Formats: sequence, structure tokens, C-alpha cells
Amino acid sequence: MEPDATSPFGGAPATPRGERNGDSAPHWQGPRSATYAALDLGTNNCRLLVARPTADGFRIVDAFSRIVRLGEGVSRSGRLGEAAIDRTLAALAVCRDKMRARGVARARLIATEACRAAENGPDFIARVREQIGLDLEIVDRRTEAHLAAEGCASLADQEARSIVLFDIGGGSSEIVWLARPRHREQTMSDRIRIWVSLPIGVVSLAERFGGRDVPAECFEAMVRHIMEMLENFVDRSGVQQRCERFHLLGTSGTVTTIAGVHLNLARYDRRRVDGLWMDDADVTAAMHRLRAMSFDERANNGCIGPDRADLVLAGCAILEAIRRSFPSKRIRIADRGLREGILMQLMSADRAWRGAARPPRSPA
Repeated sequence: MEPDATSPFGGAPATPRGERNGDSAPHWQGPRSATYAALDLGTNNCRLLVARPTADGFRIVDAFSRIVRLGEGVSRSGRLGEAAIDRTLAALAVCRDKMRARGVARARLIATEACRAAENGPDFIARVREQIGLDLEIVDRRTEAHLAAEGCASLADQEARSIVLFDIGGGSSEIVWLARPRHREQTMSDRIRIWVSLPIGVVSLAERFGGRDVPAECFEAMVRHIMEMLENFVDRSGVQQRCERFHLLGTSGTVTTIAGVHLNLARYDRRRVDGLWMDDADVTAAMHRLRAMSFDERANNGCIGPDRADLVLAGCAILEAIRRSFPSKRIRIADRGLREGILMQLMSADRAWRGAARPPRSPA
């Protein structure tokens, strides 16, 4: 394989040629001292993680997150808007500079629903390559669901026979029925019994129903809309086994916001949120608090902010639909997801650690 086949720069492929179906990360042999990067360009956010492997996982050495709203208006127009493209290009330039500064040698850079759905998504990817020098890969829904599971599965109750894992995104929402591993070598594909990717997320739902002011009847309409979309998945899940330790495992800005509100955080703190267990009643109480806030109160909340104040209630509606479809006494909150899943796949393919990977370590 060519030496630059894994370089994220200069238009070279972000990953080697080969399978990109969410089951198999690109395979190569590389030094354990290599620096890796994972970039997730979604409908609402542009997120980057840069990490180095440790003996039993990886340590994050740099990170970046910016709300770009790339998918703004796509649900109505079918196209990425020029203003959204400009915001995203600026964020991607920051990501490129961070990767260069950290000497990233291995990377996978993915784009999700906004670029999948937009008529000019491929043109945008070409523009990123030409103007920014990064080669983004538009991943399919199956890959997105599998990467989310890969990144969050370590937080599942190891005694639970099965769980429902979900990722509420800006333009799509992935729900996975995940079984307990039967043996150490079992792949994520073996553990995923069924999955679905709903072509709707907080941005597209808020654009359809409204997000700034959400009265009770509007909120219930959103919940019903999502539950209708979930009907087939719920029917298929009827044959799956569950036990008394069954629970939900959620990753997204929605669930981390609910956790922050529950904890009464003045400012968001990942260390207190990632891995938090919440009782069903606590989730209900936190959502009631959010729904009772005015738009300005949400905008001024340290766990929400003005950029997400018009989206968080749409996220609550999606979560409520999942909770009603899969009743559970508890939910675990994950502040991790696609990027961690990418890093785990890349480093595992490199054999960059021994044994099972542990949760990532934040910078010292």
C-alpha cells in the first residue's frame, strides 16, 4: 500500500481502499506511537478527535467541536446552502491545521446525513478536497449505526442480556439493539441484532415542527411522528431477548444536555456526564425542566447555549419517542460516539493495543 494512503491531507484518501461498511476498519501495520484522527461532519456539528494509543486504549491529545449547521434548510431545499458551506469550510480548516500540528498519520474523516441527503453533497466533498485539502468520506447509514455502537458499547451494563443504544443526530437518528458479547473476539456486527437509521434528527425535526417555541401539543406531535417512524423497528425487536438489567444507552447533545440539567451544572462538564446513570424518573424531571424554559432561558443555560436553544426540545421529543417505544428503568449517558468508534477501529486494525480497548482518556 502506498505510504500516503492513510494521509488525511493533500487529497489523498483518508483511509486505505477496501471495506468501509462499519464492520472492518482499514487494515495496515503501523507504529504504536502513531497519532490518529477521527472527524465527524454531521448535520449540525463538525467534530474532531486526535489521539494516541496506549497499552489498553487511547489518550485524546487534541479535540475540536463547532456548530456549523451544514444541513440547515436541506430538509426543505434538498441542497446545502452557501452560508452553511462557508461556515463548515472554516471549521474544517481548523481541523486540518490541528491534524497537521499534531502530526496525524492515520485518519478517517466522515460526513453523514447532510451530505447524504443533499443533492450537492458530492460537490461539497469535492470542494473540501480542493479548498481545504481534506478527503471526506460520505458514509452510509449502516456504517454510521455501527460506528456509534463501536464508540459507546463499552458503557453498556456487562450483565445486561441486551440493550437499546441510540444516537440522536442533527439529520438522522440511529437506534441499535445490542446483545451482550458471548466471547472476547466477538465483533460488533455479531452483537448488533437489528438496527435502524431514521432520516430525521434535531435539525430536520425542528425545521418541520418548530424549535424556538414548542407548546405541549407541538411536542406531542413530534413524539408521535417519531414513534410512527419507529414502528417497524419496534415490531422487529419483539423477538429479541431482554432481562431485568435491560437499559437504554444514549449518545447525543440531547442526552448530555439532559444530564447536565439533571446535575444542575452551571457549565457543561464531560467528566461528570460521560457514563452517568439516570433513573427513568430523573430523565422525565429533567425534560420537564427543559420544556418549561423559555427560549431565552435555554439560550442562557450553560449546558445548552444560543446555538442549540432551538434544537434541544426536538431532541427531547426524539428521546421521548424512544423511551415510550422501549420502556426502561434507567438510561446511561454517553459523551462519546462516532469519533471514538472510528479511532477504536483504526487502532484495533493496527494492533495498537493489547486486549480490549478501555474508554478514552482526556488530555491531562
